[in-house]
Amino acid sequence: MRATGVDSVTQTTIERFLARFPEERAAGDLHITRMFGALVAVSGGRVIGVRGPALRHCPLAAMLYDGLRAPEPDEARLHRAIAEAVESKIREFGHFTARREIARNGVAVPYGASEMMMVALRKNALDCAVTVCDCVGTVISADPELVQGIGARMNGLFYTSPVPEVVASFHKRGARVLSPATAAIDQAAGVRAAAESGCRRVAVTVNGSSDESLAALRALEKEMGLEVTVLGVCTTGISRERAETLADHADLIWSCASRHVRDLAAGAILQITSAIPIFVFTERGLRFVGAYGLDSTDLTSLDTGRKYLISGAHRGRKIGIGKMTAYLSEVDSLPIASAKAPRPLTG
Repeated sequence: MRATGVDSVTQTTIERFLARFPEERAAGDLHITRMFGALVAVSGGRVIGVRGPALRHCPLAAMLYDGLRAPEPDEARLHRAIAEAVESKIREFGHFTARREIARNGVAVPYGASEMMMVALRKNALDCAVTVCDCVGTVISADPELVQGIGARMNGLFYTSPVPEVVASFHKRGARVLSPATAAIDQAAGVRAAAESGCRRVAVTVNGSSDESLAALRALEKEMGLEVTVLGVCTTGISRERAETLADHADLIWSCASRHVRDLAAGAILQITSAIPIFVFTERGLRFVGAYGLDSTDLTSLDTGRKYLISGAHRGRKIGIGKMTAYLSEVDSLPIASAKAPRPLTG
């Protein structure tokens, strides 16, 4: 069977996938992640199920995993390659196990969400970040190395079980785990907990494929007098309606393999890179990206009525961003497409 597209990922599809593993879930050892567009179940430190179909090409996966550089067209072989990619993370970083690496300080992905939060925390542009980690669920931390350790090699996480050793590791580093006994994923509750601990400038990641209410998150921001930078991540396979909700409420959106997110990029101010673009929709998002710069580039000076691109492949004003040199240019419209984009785009 050939893999020709990617399923729309909804709460229903996730619940159906979860229902395939009742014993592991009852035993408290089940994690649902995503790799190359497919849902992946992990238990006992190994992959126990893959639900496709999957992507045919992803430039990021091709960079990180040998087996996904030129994946097999046969679905069964492709699923094995996906399982091997996930299990390589288990072996190397301890994901989904008591060996889970939780701290890092290097850049793993040039324009990754965790990289941007790490640098923003180092520069005191944020008070804390609310993110999601396998084995613990929602985490509130002001430690840049923890935020990067969580996200450096993390794919979308839809469900996870608590691992006491990992929870204890976070506590030792001064982080707060929202629900140590259940590893619940609840980003709005995480933002509330961050505010109650005294944080006012908070970055929060929201899985595009979750049912997390972004409107409720913005209402909470107003209620508690916060400045919340919302990062929409893991958007492959989301519906048009969900993409519109992200565009209405998020400050930045990682487009992954979503055609719908790209279609809505006309409303963005700034696009970062072109193969897997990040779209910035707000002035707050511009400030957040500006904190990732190596120099004194002030992105808030950009005219929000115009459109801009940061890319290494398109010439413009030279800037330092992350650990790279790129170019900032004004463009007529967004998005700017690339032949290196994931295939197929979904939606």
